[in-house]
Amino acid sequence: MDFLTFKDSTAKAEPPDGLTAALRALWWDAKGDWHKAHEHAQEHDDQPGTRVHAYLHRKEGDQSNAEYWYRRAKTPPSTQSLDGEWEELVRAFLPRG
Repeated sequence: MDFLTFKDSTAKAEPPDGLTAALRALWWDAKGDWHKAHEHAQEHDDQPGTRVHAYLHRKEGDQSNAEYWYRRAKTPPSTQSLDGEWEELVRAFLPRG
């Protein structure tokens, strides 16, 4: 799956099969369901999960909590727009074909 296919899939009611927890979180975020996105981000305490978790708390406006999750992900806090960070994360976590 490429970025545009992923983005287009957000017009559907459910995410495509086979997405990682981090990608499911980003998918639900694109649908406007922050809480469902947060649930999926918390499924795995790995680098993708903590990185998406940081983004979600930044989007929520909880900067101190976001900074905690950026530290856990071992990445500096993003200075991009939220849309730019979302796209960067999706592209980073999609399988390379």
